[in-house]
Amino acid sequence: MKRYKVEGLIYYSKLTLDSKHILTDSQVDVQAKLDEYAQQGYQLASTNTVSFGSAIYIYLYFEKDVD
Repeated sequence: MKRYKVEGLIYYSKLTLDSKHILTDSQVDVQAKLDEYAQQGYQLASTNTVSFGSAIYIYLYFEKDVD
């Protein structure tokens, strides 16, 4: 049997000359979530992103085996 969890992260576009600011800002947060869930025995199963207006939504799907 598996246990699943979903983690959502939201990033908003801002006025800047750095076209990759969302990528650079999100990398630290995504890595922190990966580390947090790995410590609990979860593995990253899938990801999804959605753009809506000026926001980017990143969804991380985790799973782990349970008895």
